[in-house]
Amino acid sequence: MTQKLALTPPMGWNSWDCYGASVTEEEVRANAAYMAEHLKPFGWEYVVVDIQWYEPRANSSKYRPFVPLEMDDYARLIPAVNRFPSSKDGQGFKPLGDYIHSLGLKFGIHIMRGIPRQAVHAGSKILGTDATARDIAHTNSICPWNTDMYGVNAAKEGAQAYYQSLFQLYAQWGVDFVKVDDIAASRLYHFHADEIGLIREAINQCGRDIVLSLSPGPAPTEQAEFLKEHANMWRMTDDYWDQWELLHAMFERCEKWYSHVEPSHWPDCDMLPLGHIGIRSVDGGGADRWTRFTPDEQVTMMTLWCIFRSPLMFGGELRDNDDWTLSLLTNPEVLRVLHHSHSCKPHLRERDRIIWTAEDEEIGKYVALFNTGEQTGMLEIVLSDLGISHACQVRDLWRREDIGGIDHSVLLEVPSHGARLLKLY
Repeated sequence: MTQKLALTPPMGWNSWDCYGASVTEEEVRANAAYMAEHLKPFGWEYVVVDIQWYEPRANSSKYRPFVPLEMDDYARLIPAVNRFPSSKDGQGFKPLGDYIHSLGLKFGIHIMRGIPRQAVHAGSKILGTDATARDIAHTNSICPWNTDMYGVNAAKEGAQAYYQSLFQLYAQWGVDFVKVDDIAASRLYHFHADEIGLIREAINQCGRDIVLSLSPGPAPTEQAEFLKEHANMWRMTDDYWDQWELLHAMFERCEKWYSHVEPSHWPDCDMLPLGHIGIRSVDGGGADRWTRFTPDEQVTMMTLWCIFRSPLMFGGELRDNDDWTLSLLTNPEVLRVLHHSHSCKPHLRERDRIIWTAEDEEIGKYVALFNTGEQTGMLEIVLSDLGISHACQVRDLWRREDIGGIDHSVLLEVPSHGARLLKLY
């Protein structure tokens, strides 16, 4: 069940922002090695291979339509051997998963909702049933941006068996995290509750603990209880990139979802487009580049994701991290907010001034100050407005320095598009 997994927001690396659909085994292994050496002590643990690992000729984030995919005899997609050489002889992702586990990390993959079109057209068998792919396919339920799959008709005999065969295979490979796409929201079909239910049951029956992440967004807030029952994290947004307008819009999304943030169930702000991205991924309005976010905008994003307690999935090529990017990912005082706070909520939003708060019984209260305006501004913290009736000390968590004691209020400078993250104790 979902309740015993992801007790804190999952943290990891995902290949999409830098490699699109074209990541190779060598690149995955190298990023995993970097994570083990530099990030694991700070809670980073998932290494996730994003979309189309089964497409031999994938070369960017632009999908090649209706091309042959690598697939076994039971309609299950398998890694392309030319890109993932260790998968030869039917080994699938097990050797790669074993390597990632040997580093003390966890292994994740991306899949698309549904069953491969080529399996439907070939009438492939479904493992554990007399049904075929053609019998269970919902051929009118298609993804508007990728041609690999048809939806699965949950009412058909064999539908549950198909998803169970998938997750049995993933369990054999040692998969710890599955990101299912085209399922949490759809431009054509909205919300695929039936297939989410099939996937949840398949995970429950596979014999392995697997974190379930649902994409894309925005997932509907009216489905919040259903999502918490079936998944560990779900996207609140469509694909998020290094554009200020998208970051600014995330405040409103967080305001809609903050009351549903709880252990094992995490509304997801999407990936962190930081560091060196766009290497072979041309989505997001750019090619090979370093993040277009300014340093202040990067601090704003990390501050919001941490006080809201969104999962953190880094999108850049880890091996190219500079000292600044690494510092954003390894500040223990900031990451404590992500790991140990609770009861996050918006405290103030007046034009371009935004304040969020969260609690930590062992530490005190966290306060995040955001300035979304175009000029440096001053934000005031009034203790009584925060429910604090006594003097307290203030510490700046990003700067890792004490500001001093206050008994009533404090006025702090916040740069344009920037943030301050404070501990009051």
